[in-house]
Amino acid sequence: MTVQLDWPPDVVDRLTDEARRKGLSLDEYVLEAVLHPKASNGISADEAEKRRKRAEAVATIRELRTRVKPDPEGWTCRDYINVGRR
Repeated sequence: MTVQLDWPPDVVDRLTDEARRKGLSLDEYVLEAVLHPKASNGISADEAEKRRKRAEAVATIRELRTRVKPDPEGWTCRDYINVGRR
């Protein structure tokens, strides 16, 4: 499939320079930009989704830690590990 775009020469020059810096042809560079769009902060959509999931996991872990209370008998994590070995 062939797609023809009518862009101003300054835009084409800028894109060509960016492609050259990445070691790509203009066609490859535009295809990469279309297939892997970046957000305004320069992060790809996939990376942004990974970061969002990590942040959710961290929030869940922190929330769980607020609900878990220390053992009233004063046991440490090491004490529980040693009991589990018996």
